Amino acid sequence: MGMKPRLETAFERMLFRSRWLMAPMYLGLVAALLMLLVMFGRELIHYFPAVFAPYGTMTANDGILVVLTLVDLSLAGNLLLIVLFSVYENFVSKLDLEGETDRPPWMGTVDFSGLKMKLIASIVAISGIQLLKTFMNIGKTGYELNPGEAMWGVIIHLTFVTSGVLLALMDWLTAKTDKH
Repeated sequence: MGMKPRLETAFERMLFRSRWLMAPMYLGLVAALLMLLVMFGRELIHYFPAVFAPYGTMTANDGILVVLTLVDLSLAGNLLLIVLFSVYENFVSKLDLEGETDRPPWMGTVDFSGLKMKLIASIVAISGIQLLKTFMNIGKTGYELNPGEAMWGVIIHLTFVTSGVLLALMDWLTAKTDKH
């Protein structure tokens, strides 16, 4: 009888410590965040001269498209941060940040359900921006709208919106039911 509890305890500890196998994936997400920063910088450097040239070649519509691209990259970066911090704190270990005064108030409070909602909201926003960029290019010289691509963009966006609404509904229903 003394052997089973010790073996079971050792197994459970090994199982619990296996959560650290996720650490390399989080480092990969940090690398992805760095990649987004590089892409953001490249976009900024690419379009900066067009805005400040003496007789700028960029129209207001082009400027809006550039801003939407930068916002899109920023949203993707924020999404990465939310996922990175939330899953680490929920599944691996609490971030020990004593003395940090600028810790975002949501850190440590986003559970799996909240993470799902933030994730789908970010995906809907990113999808909406991509769709808006497609529609803003209509009528632009040299741009030819691909109707099939536009249709699929709308369908995919509406699928994301519907998924978000259904996830919110499921979370709401789960919160309303008695815990067993």
